[in-house]
Amino acid sequence: MTTTTLLETARNGLGLGSGEWPEPLADDLAYVRTGIVNLLFFGPEGAGDRGWVLVDAGIVGSASTILKAAARRFGPESRPSAIVLTHGHFDHVGALRELADRWDVPVFAHLMELPYLTGRSNYPPPDPTVGGGLMASLSWLYPKAPIDLGGRVKALPTDGSVPGMDGWRWVHTPGHTFGHVSFFRDADRALIAGDAFITTKQESALAVLTQEPEIHGPPMYFTPDWPTAWESVRTLAALEPELALTGHGLPMSGEGLRSGLHLLARRFGELAIPEHGRYVGRSAMADDRGVSFVPPDVPHPMARLLAGVGLGLLAGVGLSALAGGNRRSSS
Repeated sequence: MTTTTLLETARNGLGLGSGEWPEPLADDLAYVRTGIVNLLFFGPEGAGDRGWVLVDAGIVGSASTILKAAARRFGPESRPSAIVLTHGHFDHVGALRELADRWDVPVFAHLMELPYLTGRSNYPPPDPTVGGGLMASLSWLYPKAPIDLGGRVKALPTDGSVPGMDGWRWVHTPGHTFGHVSFFRDADRALIAGDAFITTKQESALAVLTQEPEIHGPPMYFTPDWPTAWESVRTLAALEPELALTGHGLPMSGEGLRSGLHLLARRFGELAIPEHGRYVGRSAMADDRGVSFVPPDVPHPMARLLAGVGLGLLAGVGLSALAGGNRRSSS
């Protein structure tokens, strides 16, 4: 692969290529990639003001991209009737406050996700020791503090309906976060999965850039409850989706989607759960007020490397001093 091709692949993988967003998925579905993450528009082209819904809100700094994409699809100055969230991690709510205030629009999320959207609780710390890739190793730098939307954010209806999205239902798919949800439409088996499963190896910077479609479990470094995450994948596999857009990676459809999802549901323990890590064998816990328990930290791989280098330097200094002392004694 030439340098030019590699750079173009990277730009496309981050949503910075020459194509214009949004990318259509169905008559009333289109998606936008902002950096490392996807978001979705629900509503037909030309739906106009308050005629559509935004699902998730991208990374920090993506508001302009989302506004331009919405204007292309729905018309200039077209505002959504609602913003609905799969979950509240930093890469899914980066532009949320700016857009919600600009559009004067309500935001909906699962009840268990509200503490992280109203400033009441941090998420559990990420685990940079899992996954083995650059994205995972850097995860200790990622924001985990909550945003505070105040009264603008509300709990999703308890009857399973999705505001502004007739024919859809929300499905509680916890594990990656405590209040994570996916959205499903029975009529055509379309699935908005969030990060319950994804279609790229998110721990690897190279995979994020190249966007080769393959089904994976939720991002390892930000998943604090692996047994529950496995159950959520089983729940989604049982829906037999025809089309899926996940929070990271390309859309997938048809038999390739279903067979890959069923394989993940059967072999989640070996394909998705890391061998070791902070949340392996002992999950974080939370209630409707936020996080209530986090397992003890495990050593960061960079800390181990630096400690090894430091010990090596100390040993070198000690040996050098010892050798110098021996030379002085012999003289």
